[in-house]
Amino acid sequence: MKKKFDVMGMTCAACEAHVTKSVKNVDGVLDCQVNLLSENMEVNYDESKISSEDIIQAVRKGGYDARLQDEEIHQDMRTSIEKRNAKKDEELRKQFKDLILSFLFMIPLFYLSMGSMMHWPGIPSIFLGHENMMIFALTEILLLIPIVFIHRKRFIGGFQSLLHGAPNMDSLIAIGSSASIVYSLYSVYMMAYHMGRFNLEAAHDYHMNLYFESAAMILTLIGLGKYFEARSKKRTSDAINSLMELAPENAVVLRNGEETVVSIEDININDHIVVKSGESIAVDGRIIEGHASVDESMITGESIPVDKKEGDLVIGSTINKSGRIVVETLKTNDQSTLSQIIALVEEAGNSKAPIARMADVISGYFVPVVIAIAIVTCITWMILGESFHFALTMAISVLVISCPCALGLATPTAIMVGTGRAAKLGLLVKDAVALETLSKIDTIVFDKTGTLTRGTPHVSDVEIYDERFLSYAYSLESHSSHPLAEAIVRYHDEELFDVNEYAEVPGGGITGIINDVMVIGGNKKMMESHGILVHEEKDYSSEGKTVIYFGIDGKYAGLFALQDELKEEVSDVIVELKNRHIQSLMLTGDNDRTAKALASKLNIDYKAEVLPADKEKVISSLQDEGRIVAMVGDGINDAPALMKAHVGVSFTSGLDIAIESADLVLMKNDMIDLVNALDLSHATMTNIKENLFWALFYNAICIPVACGVFYPLWGWKLSPMLGALAMSFSSVFVVSNALRLRWFKVKKESVKRNEHVINTDVSVIDKKSLGKKDKTMNKENCDKIVKIGGMMCEKCVEHVSNALNAIEHVEAHVSLENNEAYLQVFNHAVTDEMIKNAIEEAGYEFKGICINHKYDQSDYDKVIIIEGMMCKMCEKHVNKALNKLDGVEADVSLFEGKAYVKLQSVVDDEVLKKAIEDEDYKVLSIEKA
Repeated sequence: MKKKFDVMGMTCAACEAHVTKSVKNVDGVLDCQVNLLSENMEVNYDESKISSEDIIQAVRKGGYDARLQDEEIHQDMRTSIEKRNAKKDEELRKQFKDLILSFLFMIPLFYLSMGSMMHWPGIPSIFLGHENMMIFALTEILLLIPIVFIHRKRFIGGFQSLLHGAPNMDSLIAIGSSASIVYSLYSVYMMAYHMGRFNLEAAHDYHMNLYFESAAMILTLIGLGKYFEARSKKRTSDAINSLMELAPENAVVLRNGEETVVSIEDININDHIVVKSGESIAVDGRIIEGHASVDESMITGESIPVDKKEGDLVIGSTINKSGRIVVETLKTNDQSTLSQIIALVEEAGNSKAPIARMADVISGYFVPVVIAIAIVTCITWMILGESFHFALTMAISVLVISCPCALGLATPTAIMVGTGRAAKLGLLVKDAVALETLSKIDTIVFDKTGTLTRGTPHVSDVEIYDERFLSYAYSLESHSSHPLAEAIVRYHDEELFDVNEYAEVPGGGITGIINDVMVIGGNKKMMESHGILVHEEKDYSSEGKTVIYFGIDGKYAGLFALQDELKEEVSDVIVELKNRHIQSLMLTGDNDRTAKALASKLNIDYKAEVLPADKEKVISSLQDEGRIVAMVGDGINDAPALMKAHVGVSFTSGLDIAIESADLVLMKNDMIDLVNALDLSHATMTNIKENLFWALFYNAICIPVACGVFYPLWGWKLSPMLGALAMSFSSVFVVSNALRLRWFKVKKESVKRNEHVINTDVSVIDKKSLGKKDKTMNKENCDKIVKIGGMMCEKCVEHVSNALNAIEHVEAHVSLENNEAYLQVFNHAVTDEMIKNAIEEAGYEFKGICINHKYDQSDYDKVIIIEGMMCKMCEKHVNKALNKLDGVEADVSLFEGKAYVKLQSVVDDEVLKKAIEDEDYKVLSIEKA
């Protein structure tokens, strides 16, 4: 059983090491992960041998305290994190208050102590001279007492840990401060003794050995460092806090036909939620009414809204940019995608990387060794003939300079910030082990379908030998649920013929009777079994394509060649991996010939005819060769291989399964993010190594200086006050260095490619002249015309074209002759500013932009001005709604926000208006053309 505990009293890496050791020594504990940064631990233990109370007692015996985290609170992620943040804020406020009070007493104490020796102005005469030595000493004691009281926990915790045989940072501070205070009190008593005997010279000697200000400075500066450290540590959880803020607090639910506002926590599965334009979708669900443009950037990182219609899935906390929808909930708030992401980021941030073990081992021995060094330092200097107060000063300096705080914070801060930054980039890393392993990957295995390819085959070539071929093939394939059949249906959408005696032949194809003739569709083997001789104009298999042949009434009618296109970013990814000396391997169930054609395009190794069950064996064989292997798949049918690989990489298709089986989830479904994840992993590991180096190097340099090793040669020594300041800010440095990861920049931007580009070039060999015409974008049929300055040659045209076509939902054609670019824009979210920036970043001058008025108003009877159209899908909806009406022929312009209508008979304006508003768009006016 795994349970989480809050641990109280930990202040440094030594504390973390001692708590871990105390719990792991309990019989029945299988594993224990303690996190200094989040002050908790996760324990995996045998419930039949020990209870949670036994674990708490083990922590207490080690000198600390623990409590079982409230499971009910932690089931509600939002409440749990909010309570934790409130607790951190309260502790930070208390630390600040204590710090101010410490300085209020420390400053006059320091000024009084140092000013009397340095003859600083403003010190009252009552504190000066031999006759006032006791007044001076008693005043210093009175100023010190509040500071000691404020920092009493350091003394209590430090000496308790020492008594338990587990000294920590507080032990070092407590011993050093107490030594200063005790020696100073001894000096005060000796002053009183000699003054009572009128031996003012001896009393003055002891007066010069007061170290009350050193103790006060040590405690105050430690407090100052801890305050800045706490502030910095709080920022490491910014990613989780920003994710928390995305979730709406309330939602509008349809109950008994009425809209009711309820808390997000009260939403149940199958509730119907009303989401209006500008509102957040409460939880994950399916649209059952209406359509909308949804901003999913907070989850996927994509800035362009996604069009959603009835039946589409929507993610909780995404924003409805336009339209009213009703969503049937599929999950509660605690089960939502956002809650899963928050839980994953938090779990990853609290996990421990293998590299942290080195710090744990060092920390366990560090504090006792430092105490021993301090004692040896004091004794050595006294043997060498120095005064006791000199030797004591050196020993105290060793104690306060040597705190292992920085060592304990080196790994967890970088892990927490790194995983948080990954989440903001759309990369969900399951734990710290995966993050570290990613930096060591030398081989990446890719599943083909849906990973390297889009997973949605489309018709690339058609050969027609019978004029009935397209309509009969469409009618027959519409009865099949096979992906290839769906591709054919998408390609040729027209009126269906009735199909009788439909049948599917496993491993062959399908048959049916249409208009009293037998129609057969399938592979070459099936055609031959029916005595149909097929032929093709070219060898499609060598191009990696799948061929479906058709026969009508016993004669060959034609073929469809289908291709599952490579994702546009895949070639770039393979090149980037090669640049990083990482080998790529493709796994596919396709035959060797098809697989070879695809692999040659990418210039990678491949294994063909691999069954899903055998993918795991391929991973194992690579691991047996000593490879560090990552597997990239869809997280569903590749689950065994993903689990077997050192790092499993999946996409957000079915987030629950992806998180369960994969170590890294690419939220944007863009393969280029795999490269970004590798780079972030390297950056995080580099940051951890920098932190560990600084923590160890700092102590390696400062401890010898504090011991006085260089004092005989150059007179170098370290005062306890400077030691306390240096020690405090070593921790601040480590945390601040880790925070640099918040600004990690990806070298390759994830760009969501336009799906409408697919299948624009279909080769048709039509023996009956049934081919299709190819349209080229020009000044007449574009949406926007952009004036550009500075283009001199075709290379300039290429640069501008690449820059504009890189904008999501934009297709551009650039004319050097006219110094113009003609744009088709598929979403209203593409602004003129985005177009302007793209041109200027390419190094050319933006001279202006205008909407292309494609429709001459004089050719129409009415012009309808419409509000709410956001994208080409909206334009299509309105166009379809109007053209359905009898006697209406309409052309709709997204960018003009208008519909141009020709009337072949009398149609009332209210009929036109209703047709548009039934699609959830608003009619502003209907005017005569």
